[in-house]
Amino acid sequence: MGILFNDLVFGPLKSRRLGISLGVNLMPKAGKICSFNCIYCECGWNDDEKAARLIKPKKEAIEEALERKLKELKGTAIEPESITFSGNGEPTLHPQFAEIVDMVIRLRDLYCPKAVISVLTNGTMIGNDKVFNALNKIENNIVKLDGGTKECIEAINLPNFKFDLEKYIEQLKRFNGNLTIQTLFLRGEHNGKMIDNTTENEVNQWIEHLKAIRPKRVMMYVIERATPEENLEKISKAEMETIAEKVKSLGIETEIYA
Repeated sequence: MGILFNDLVFGPLKSRRLGISLGVNLMPKAGKICSFNCIYCECGWNDDEKAARLIKPKKEAIEEALERKLKELKGTAIEPESITFSGNGEPTLHPQFAEIVDMVIRLRDLYCPKAVISVLTNGTMIGNDKVFNALNKIENNIVKLDGGTKECIEAINLPNFKFDLEKYIEQLKRFNGNLTIQTLFLRGEHNGKMIDNTTENEVNQWIEHLKAIRPKRVMMYVIERATPEENLEKISKAEMETIAEKVKSLGIETEIYA
């Protein structure tokens, strides 16, 4: 059983990567909806049969909850440093995602103008122009790239569609550097198959993707909470630092959370 968020707006929480973070959950309270089924996801495995019956919250309900919370937090010691789209699955799957981003920008400017807006996304919807343009408006669009080869990425992320890595890299290049790449490094076993995105080949191909994408920042992190696949190993800080040096040599800001 994974961690699910029972509120449309939750926190603020102290985030390793984002400071005082106020979460905005665009997915149902009762379950997870995602286009990936990552072996490390803290929300647990997808239940596609259940997900088909779930109803995503309306923009008006999210707006009401967020405005109420921002009014409450304004001027306090826990005024958010980041308003963060995360929660029970992939936020960009919400049909009103672009309109909700515009609403959050407006409320942020009104109540907490120093806060950045962050989206933690698996990137599977960036081929949709409305989603792409919405992500391009915010300060902190943090997009997943969990390996160098198609085979490794598919083994880690378990997409529910035909994943085209070359096309995905081309879509990431469209941001012209206005994005952060997030990568979780792990090794372990799933369904009898060994998975390791820290090998020399995986890291070198991942580095080649970063050269093409030229993100403004790379966030590298490790398993921190219980994972649905139990046979996974947390990568050491020393290994992470060795990989990070290769990214830094490209002149890309690099952060390690290990």
